Amino acid sequence: MKLKDIYKEALKFAIKMDPRGESVVKEQLNEEKKKFEKLSEKEKKYYDVEKLTNPYSDSRIIYDNNRDVKNILVGIDMEVQEVLLADRLNEKGKKIDAIIAHHPSGLGLAQLYEVMGIQTDIFCKYGVTVSVAEDLTLARAKEVKEKILPTNFYRTYDAAKLLNIQIMNMHTFTDNCVTTYLQKEFDKEKPKKLGDIIDLLLKEAEYQEYAKRGMPPIILLGEKTRKVNKIFVDMTGGTEGAKEIYKNLANSGIDTIVGMHFSPEHKTAMQEARVNAVIAGHISSDVLGMNIMLDEIEKKLEKLSVYEASGFIRVNRNKRK
Repeated sequence: MKLKDIYKEALKFAIKMDPRGESVVKEQLNEEKKKFEKLSEKEKKYYDVEKLTNPYSDSRIIYDNNRDVKNILVGIDMEVQEVLLADRLNEKGKKIDAIIAHHPSGLGLAQLYEVMGIQTDIFCKYGVTVSVAEDLTLARAKEVKEKILPTNFYRTYDAAKLLNIQIMNMHTFTDNCVTTYLQKEFDKEKPKKLGDIIDLLLKEAEYQEYAKRGMPPIILLGEKTRKVNKIFVDMTGGTEGAKEIYKNLANSGIDTIVGMHFSPEHKTAMQEARVNAVIAGHISSDVLGMNIMLDEIEKKLEKLSVYEASGFIRVNRNKRK
């Protein structure tokens, strides 16, 4: 199979796992097509046509040489050093056909802020008024855009191109997977206390392994015995949203937020909103999302030979069935 085959299958599953629902995603793509059709020929010259089929601008193929893919080097942060690692492994006879990263680089990183619109729809789904959700998300996306503007986005692309090593990344693709997977688990199991949430997370091999590595799920706000009623899994949409959103979520009935990570400012905002907060773990949650996606790719295409790097550990849930 080709890297494009993996990308297309991953995109289909990312849409299926989108917490907003597939109909919302299709509506977004239709709106994007209308927007494109209204552009002048000059504007179309600089338009990223991938947006017409992929609503997640931070997940894409970074470099493709059209070679067959069987052996992949998978990791969370795959940058120049990991491209060099792949080249070194090739020298030692491992025959790495492609690199698959979680976090974006190149155009995917440059457009990270564009994915944040997902958060608006998710907040509305949980009871926040659309005007508030849009205002807060747009302001936060502008802040993120301005923050990353000075970044040298294309270092990884240039290294991969020079060494002729294929690479793609799956950021929101797999964040959708872990978000929907955990939300369904919590909705099904209905944990009564914060301690129950920790116990449920530790049933997953990824969180078990990272607990052993010194990074277990933790309760950031609240105690193990604190009661839980309505949980919101906050793990997709590019990066942390507006900290002001927590009061609105609390007003809509959310009492517990489960996320990958929270900044000190977000912690303070959650304290003021009087909501519980659980940090599942950043890299461990990313690994869980990547594994769910790789399981799907192998089911739909063929088995891959996976080399683990940059914090990734392969947990194959297909084998359990």
